[in-house]
Amino acid sequence: MRTALRVPAWIGAYLAVVVVPLIFAVIGVVDDDRGFWREFTVALGFVGLSMMGLQFVLVARVKTVAAPFGEDALVHFHRYMGYAGTCFILAHPILLIVLVDPSYIERVNPFTAPWAGRFGTLAIVCLVAVIVTSVWRAALRMSYEVWQAVHLVLSTVAITAALVHVELIGHYVNAPWKRALWVVMTLGFLLMFLWVRIVRPLLRTRRPWEVVSVVSDAGGVNTVSLRPVGHAGFTFAPGQFGWLSINRSPFALTQHPFSFSSNGDDPATLQMSIKELGDFTRTIGSITPRTRAYVDGPHGVFSPDRYNGPGFVFLGGGVGIGPLMSMLRTFATRGERRPCYLFFGVPRIEDATFRDEIDSLTRQLALTVVYVVSNPSPDWTGEHGFITVDTLRRHLPAAYGTLQYFICGPNAMQDAMELALGAMGLAGDRVHTERFNFV
Repeated sequence: MRTALRVPAWIGAYLAVVVVPLIFAVIGVVDDDRGFWREFTVALGFVGLSMMGLQFVLVARVKTVAAPFGEDALVHFHRYMGYAGTCFILAHPILLIVLVDPSYIERVNPFTAPWAGRFGTLAIVCLVAVIVTSVWRAALRMSYEVWQAVHLVLSTVAITAALVHVELIGHYVNAPWKRALWVVMTLGFLLMFLWVRIVRPLLRTRRPWEVVSVVSDAGGVNTVSLRPVGHAGFTFAPGQFGWLSINRSPFALTQHPFSFSSNGDDPATLQMSIKELGDFTRTIGSITPRTRAYVDGPHGVFSPDRYNGPGFVFLGGGVGIGPLMSMLRTFATRGERRPCYLFFGVPRIEDATFRDEIDSLTRQLALTVVYVVSNPSPDWTGEHGFITVDTLRRHLPAAYGTLQYFICGPNAMQDAMELALGAMGLAGDRVHTERFNFV
């Protein structure tokens, strides 16, 4: 119930912060001859600026904010609000030129504009660059590490330039009470930035980890085992994830999100199972023991600990087996007796990560395992193709609608599973997913 109440509360707070800057544009403006459209375009600019400032909050990994929604949902919301905020900000100069006065084009031309206009143009250019490098990162062949650094620098410059633009214009923040409100909002964004980039990394320097081992498994997956150095570590809800930095400062711009695959109740050992997919992940196998690491976590709401039910169904594909293994391992140490069903989609049975351990867990848990092989060998007698409604109906009990479902795998697989479960009549509050497409 508390989570249900926090959802509308946080949404209301977001809308309030977005709308409050309209005060600058519509209240107490002394010049009556400025006209509706001029003030309307200014209002759009203030709304866009407020939305861009809140972008830092959405990805600040503040657990109180993320808890009702999940980090992945906030990141996707961050992406869409980035598009919307940029549209509002672009509309500000475009409509000024088109609807108010064509001569305003001189105020956005960096060669002819006053300094207020130059800073406004700089903000717009940086925002457009953020959108372009995010949407077309793959086409630009930009690595995740480079993109993350570019994204942070450009967005910071954009917000700073926009604040300077408003300050130099001065018309909308000249009244004492408006000045006070403007200072409070600016300080709020500044403090959030300092918390994310300075204070929290500083706190992580006091809680380092070190690599114990890196073990290769089937499916191109490497499991990194970490142990805490000088502190007790932490427990986590099975299925959660953390942001990992290896052999670099916690102040480094680039960190990588990975699910934990170990027993969540054991603070002494932390494991992340990582598939070789990108520039950083391809180097995991070469990491040596005793390498220093830092972990920002735990984060996420993808965990059976949050949901009651008579049993659980786990639907995994590829490296998505990692957080599902964390759930099964934690269940095994807890002596969980409720029935569990694991459907694991793999190209070949030889690609099934953790297969031996999964099979052994059937002797510790009330666990039914179904491997679904898309490219089976001639002697494979189990399920083949992809996980479908028919596959699920063949192996699930008649009361499958009462179970809790957890899906983790490639985006296409997750989309297919959500459609399949919907076709089976599953209620939305029984289907849980974790998506790591953070770019």
